[in-house]
Amino acid sequence: MSTLAFQYRVRDALGKEHQGTVESVNRDEAVAQLRREGMQVLELEEDAGPGLFAPGIRRTDVIYLTNQLAIMVDTGITLSVALEGIAEQEANPTMRQMLNDLKRGVESGDDFSSSLAKYPKQFDKTYVSMIKVGEATGTLAEMLERVALYLRKEMEMRSKVKAAMAYPAVMATMAIGVTTFLLTFILPKFAPLFAKKGIKLPTPTRWSMAASDVLLHWWHLWIPGLIIAVVGFIVFKKTKQGRRMIDGILLNAPLIGTVTRKVAISRSIRTLGTMLNSGLPVLEALKLTSEVAGNSYYEEIWLHVLDEVTQGNEICESLKGNPLFPATLVQMISAGEQTAKLGDVLQKVSDYYDHEVETAIKTATSMIEPIMISAMGVIVGTIGLALLLPVFSLSKASN
Repeated sequence: MSTLAFQYRVRDALGKEHQGTVESVNRDEAVAQLRREGMQVLELEEDAGPGLFAPGIRRTDVIYLTNQLAIMVDTGITLSVALEGIAEQEANPTMRQMLNDLKRGVESGDDFSSSLAKYPKQFDKTYVSMIKVGEATGTLAEMLERVALYLRKEMEMRSKVKAAMAYPAVMATMAIGVTTFLLTFILPKFAPLFAKKGIKLPTPTRWSMAASDVLLHWWHLWIPGLIIAVVGFIVFKKTKQGRRMIDGILLNAPLIGTVTRKVAISRSIRTLGTMLNSGLPVLEALKLTSEVAGNSYYEEIWLHVLDEVTQGNEICESLKGNPLFPATLVQMISAGEQTAKLGDVLQKVSDYYDHEVETAIKTATSMIEPIMISAMGVIVGTIGLALLLPVFSLSKASN
């Protein structure tokens, strides 16, 4: 028999109010269920779900939730009570519904990790695997803290990369906007004057006029063409061959290639170190590391390492000689394996690479800035020259 979800507001025997969600076959049964638990029902409405335009669940929300759960579980509060308490204070309906679903799963006897696995967009395989280990070893509170730390560092890394890309993106947008404005608004005002005088237009002017004509008179072709090109790129990027090609370009591109490599290495070794310190088996940790590498080339490398380790070889031997992994990093991995402290070594190395990524980003940004300014100046200067050269010719002819 199908059940319905009802949002309730109740008061217990001590006069304290509670909010949450209860599942039942109908409204009367939901009221009866709450009363059997000793609650006075104040409000009870059928839960219509978060709605079409409800806010989503951000990465910061997941980190905050993980931190809250870590603190509450560490103080002895049961997981279901902790989830209920967080849900009562949550303003985001989508987040609140997810918390109530997790609570119902835990109360029905499911493992917390199994309940989390039902929300793969919010809790990836790495998150679920670490929680699963925490449940098996009885260290859930400690594991939640470890997961929260891991997620914070991942978010910090992504924020640094996004911040570094923001300035070039703004400059590129401004360059395109200014160029389009000059070609579609300013240059066409001079075209009748040039045609009336019948002067021979210089090459830069002819090129600019041709570009202006395309933008003004062929917009019904180039706008759909641009849309098709963007959609085609997105579809191509999702294919295995397309992703590999784009990842290869990013790894070898000037300026951003170094950043791409260091970000992939930092993310990989942080994940592997966190997994090993959490108690996951090496083979499972390597499989998860390949999935979060963020680059198809590094994903293939970690899958190769997984195969080699399955056959009894060491990780350092599998990585030795690979051009995408510095020799010093391989040496440190070797030292970690020999001392049986690989997880700790990888955690320290990942912290070092975090600083390396920040330095590489600053270096790339400092070099991209003058390049973007120069490119913008050349574009605007060329269009300006295309306007001025015929004017100079007219002035010379009149004299």
